[in-house]
Amino acid sequence: MTQNLSQVAAQLLDIAKRAGAQSADVLLVDGTSVSIDVREGVLEHAERAEGIDIGLRVIQGDRQASVSVSDTSINALEQMAERCIAMANEAPRDPYCGLASVEELATNWDVDNLELYDPSTPPSASDLQDAAMRAEASALNVKGVAKAQGASSALSDVSIHLATSNGFSGGYRKTSNSVSCVAISGEGLAMERDWCGESHSHYSNVPSAEEIGRLAGERAVARAGAVRPSTGFFPVLFDERISSSLIGHLASAVNGSSIVRGSSWLKNMLGEQILPIGVCLKEDPTRKSMAGSKPFDGEGLLVRPRHIIKNGVLQSWTTDLSTARQLNTVSTGSASRGVGSPPSPSTGNLELTEGSHTREELIAQMGTGLIITSMIGSTINPNTGDYSRGAAGLWVENGEIVGPVNECTVAGNLLDMLKNMIPANDARLNLSRVVPSLLVDGLTIAGK
Repeated sequence: MTQNLSQVAAQLLDIAKRAGAQSADVLLVDGTSVSIDVREGVLEHAERAEGIDIGLRVIQGDRQASVSVSDTSINALEQMAERCIAMANEAPRDPYCGLASVEELATNWDVDNLELYDPSTPPSASDLQDAAMRAEASALNVKGVAKAQGASSALSDVSIHLATSNGFSGGYRKTSNSVSCVAISGEGLAMERDWCGESHSHYSNVPSAEEIGRLAGERAVARAGAVRPSTGFFPVLFDERISSSLIGHLASAVNGSSIVRGSSWLKNMLGEQILPIGVCLKEDPTRKSMAGSKPFDGEGLLVRPRHIIKNGVLQSWTTDLSTARQLNTVSTGSASRGVGSPPSPSTGNLELTEGSHTREELIAQMGTGLIITSMIGSTINPNTGDYSRGAAGLWVENGEIVGPVNECTVAGNLLDMLKNMIPANDARLNLSRVVPSLLVDGLTIAGK
């Protein structure tokens, strides 16, 4: 990080004001990333990227526009401001755009308490390559693994700064470290692949490369000899590895942007039962060392933990300032943004209430059904919640796993699925989305 981002932001805001901007905000992202890919024990790809991206949003009454550049020279900033103002003056009217009021802006936060930045010496490129090679070697050591499709290791170090023309200025720094591996079992048309990978803000929290590789290998071997399951109506257990995808569909349906467009299967369900009684869905952007954590949102509002769903009942939409104004409510501090676009609402860290049953106990009570460990494709009707996805996993008969299955489709309705799901108690607390395995009692499976 070679530049003082707060000074660049203040400089650009001053330039924009002098050029005629009525109000404006600036987002700067300055970062470095390194990624290493290996295959068959040799380096396949190495990449390093570093630079700064600057985004300016100008608001002229009820019109707005955004421009981004990657040049901090005075000449570039002046041209940027002039173009953004000209664009804003010609933009369509938007009566809901605008900065937060001074009273709404965050004034007190503790970035250090979030522990988003790893102060330890980062791994070198050779360290990353070594980790990727060890992950691949570990996968190949698993009996039944035919080959490894490759392994990767990466890191990033990013500083973010937001400033507004009405007085807000704040920034934070965050790091990310990851290791992943893909393994293949079988030969020819009988090949099956699976993977494992994790990413954490602190390098010490990333599982060992050997564990990543071993899990990738074991998962690939568990899929060897997969066949298509029977067609019918069966209970389905969404394994903890992919259960967060269901909750992701729920998070999308309560997003304020979907609600104001009227394109959500939950648009008339505020205050209604969405999940089973006793089950809550909480967003907490203040969790330490998590990818979805931050001290303030993309509009300078302080972020706080909140219940999206409490005791099964939908409590609120996920909003930024614009969608909150359209829905006649207040922002939930959920604005996110890139340097070239205006803010929009999104969720970060999510936590679903765990159940009292283990994964094994839920499998035992399934009788005959499917455990989904991977999914492909997605057909979700945003208006009705009708759900259809390709799936693979393990087949269960008489409450016991009998073998792997693939090339099937599962279908149902998301509202029905969520209302009747049974959560296990196997959520991993070290992830940004803490979601256990979820048993849904009855989906249509299209197999052989």
